[in-house]
Amino acid sequence: MNISSSSMVEHAADATARATPVSVARRVRGLSDRAIAWVFIAPTIILLLAINIFPLIWAIYLSFTNYRANRPNAPVQNVGLNNYERVLTDPDIWQAMQTTAHFVFWTILLQTVIGFALAYLIDRKFRGHAFWTTVILIPMMLSPAVVGNFWRFLYEPQIGLFAYAVSLVTGIPTADIQMLGSVTLAPWAIIIVDTWMWTPYVMLICLAGLRSIPDYIYEAAEVDRASGWRQFWSITVPMALPFIMLAVLFRGIENFKMFDMVTLLTGGGPGSTTEVASITLKRAAFESWATGRASAFAIVLFVAVFGLANIYVKALNRVKQR
Repeated sequence: MNISSSSMVEHAADATARATPVSVARRVRGLSDRAIAWVFIAPTIILLLAINIFPLIWAIYLSFTNYRANRPNAPVQNVGLNNYERVLTDPDIWQAMQTTAHFVFWTILLQTVIGFALAYLIDRKFRGHAFWTTVILIPMMLSPAVVGNFWRFLYEPQIGLFAYAVSLVTGIPTADIQMLGSVTLAPWAIIIVDTWMWTPYVMLICLAGLRSIPDYIYEAAEVDRASGWRQFWSITVPMALPFIMLAVLFRGIENFKMFDMVTLLTGGGPGSTTEVASITLKRAAFESWATGRASAFAIVLFVAVFGLANIYVKALNRVKQR
């Protein structure tokens, strides 16, 4: 069976070689392995550059102009740094950035603490741990549109299960529990939903870190009569810390771009209480049609995220080297 398979492969190779034009065969024969590798990966690199790099360069160009997407035939003028000046001095944009920072901080804190706790419990490998792991991962598998509409129904003050549960515990009438309509509660309503949906993602990364710790380290600690609490703080946390930091990095970048969940639940309201930076950017670009100023805002966000991520990655590398 193996002999027939190898003969078929040789026959196919010979047929391909005979079908290749002589001029092409000579050129390929003269290329090095590195050149042949570049021939294969060049189309992919060109496609990625066209999809990612060109829009970025175009946005940078538009950020220095007064271009408006609803007036494509209007003359485009170079306004220099005026768009960046307006973005950096606009109090509404700074308020949106503060709101975004609030969401990022609390979602990361809750998701990291709860996700690591769940990963630590599942790593104990109790009976039925595989089933409960699958159950915990269900929210992460759902579409944000499904999750947003699902929780919007739960938050309804008249028929929502969340209002009934809070009323049962506290005695507050369900009509007074306005999670999405309250200036105080609306931000926390979004934080709860995002934490419910993406904590399993953090749990998976933390679980990978816990499973990567060799058993002989714990065995040596038991020989030295180290308590379980001492093993947790001296072995588990330090060795799982790079994975925890990696989860924080991924979720921080994603939550900084939070848009769909806020749009589905509150639309940035009530008022502008939950208006994050991405919603402000969308309104500037597609409601006010200030494309140049929106491009400047997008570049500012990109630089902020890139700079913070770069600093964080350097700290992560230092932790890995310890």
